[in-house]
Amino acid sequence: MSDSLQEFKARFAMISRLGQAAGLLGWDQQTYMPSGAAMARAEQMAALGQMLHEIGTSDETGNLLTAAEAAIAGQPEDSDDVRMVRVARREFDKATKLPVALVTEIARHTAIGQDVWARARHANDFAMFAPVLEKMFDLVRQSAECLGYKDHIYDALIENFEPGTTAADVATMFAELKPDLVALTQAIAQSKRPVDDRVLHGDFPTEQQKALTLSVVAAIGYDLTRGRQDIAEHPFCANFSRDDVRITTRFDPKFLNQALYASMHEAGHAMYEQGSPAAYEGTTLSGGASLGVHESQSRLWENLVGRSRAFCHWVYPQLKSQFPDALAHSDAEAFYRAVNKVTPSLIRVEADEVTYNLHTLLRFELECDLLTGTLAVTDLPDAWNARMEAYLGVTPPTNADGVLQDVHWSCGLIGYFPTYSIGNLLSAQLWESATAALPSLNTQIEHGEFDPLLGWLRTNVHAYGSKYLPKELVLKATGKPLSARAYMDYLTAKYTDIYSL
Repeated sequence: MSDSLQEFKARFAMISRLGQAAGLLGWDQQTYMPSGAAMARAEQMAALGQMLHEIGTSDETGNLLTAAEAAIAGQPEDSDDVRMVRVARREFDKATKLPVALVTEIARHTAIGQDVWARARHANDFAMFAPVLEKMFDLVRQSAECLGYKDHIYDALIENFEPGTTAADVATMFAELKPDLVALTQAIAQSKRPVDDRVLHGDFPTEQQKALTLSVVAAIGYDLTRGRQDIAEHPFCANFSRDDVRITTRFDPKFLNQALYASMHEAGHAMYEQGSPAAYEGTTLSGGASLGVHESQSRLWENLVGRSRAFCHWVYPQLKSQFPDALAHSDAEAFYRAVNKVTPSLIRVEADEVTYNLHTLLRFELECDLLTGTLAVTDLPDAWNARMEAYLGVTPPTNADGVLQDVHWSCGLIGYFPTYSIGNLLSAQLWESATAALPSLNTQIEHGEFDPLLGWLRTNVHAYGSKYLPKELVLKATGKPLSARAYMDYLTAKYTDIYSL
């Protein structure tokens, strides 16, 4: 390896590790940090954000990148070094468009925003959060203008999460999904075989739920020697290297669904990060290809595995062991039907598979309206509630159950929500390919054998880290471009059976 390439890798390894340290402070803020430390944490995050940006966009970094580009000339297009340098160039060119003062202020305001959001949600006080949200959208709007875009301001933002995707792509995706989802939802509503989900509501002590969720995520493949689970206001996964990937969940002692499936969802993210090749650690190729690909992993483990009949029959004896009184008059099949009940819900993370994408559509539309000035932040709760009524037929009784439910906007994660639906589509497409390669997959899952599926994902998704753009990775893993076909086929078959459509 040439000296210039070694120096380039050393430089970007340092930048990566500084970013991991900043991430650890963010994780601490959402888990253990005392509430009174919010302003101090904001200044710490601002200082780290400024340092990272200044180092990452410095002339020295730019010169090392240029020298690395010369060093890889003539190497195979698909080599790790070539791809590594290309990813670095893409990120460097984006970063150099952003003023250091703007990056610093976004880092500071993100820390402030998370703290205010948590307090506002707890108090059901949108007015408390509104000024913070308005400033965040202003900062993100400035960022988008600096980055530049061709057709829509949203393009510059979604590029941060799903490279190669535009607002038009997202609109097309939702336009293709919506008619079929609405038709399926209506057919389910008219079913003569309703689903009873009372088994999920009862007395489920938090300590037993903690033991259960840890047991389940370990069984499906989350390595707890390189991870841990904690409690947060909003479940999330955070990685500080492939060997330190942490998840959070939240518990409701009266509702079994919430923690179990939040834990499986976040474990899906975590296993993707833990599967990133060791050789990519500290490079621009480490981690996931995009947020959509990441969501495909979390949604696959949460839904295609976790809400499958096979999994429910495997996990139910463990549930009954932990909660013998609450589940005394139920069985595995009743549990399977209960966790797959389709009904309009207020909370996105608790939504069923059929209506879930209507939640992300709502957020995508509101983000576009806020960014373009069509909607004012002060009018957001009313706009949110109106769309909830129009799309799902329910109106949030409080803002805590409505516009304040997600942490994302407080963190500046604007342009993120469509990746959940992209992940839904990809999860089904990957599942289709995995089941073709593993004909006994459902039997294996029913017996608690998750290694074959995780091994397939390691080989076909995780092993590539972020070496490929999302559309390239989808082709490599499934042999075809992303489409809604596999997803709608999966939903239609599953819910036709459950509801006798």
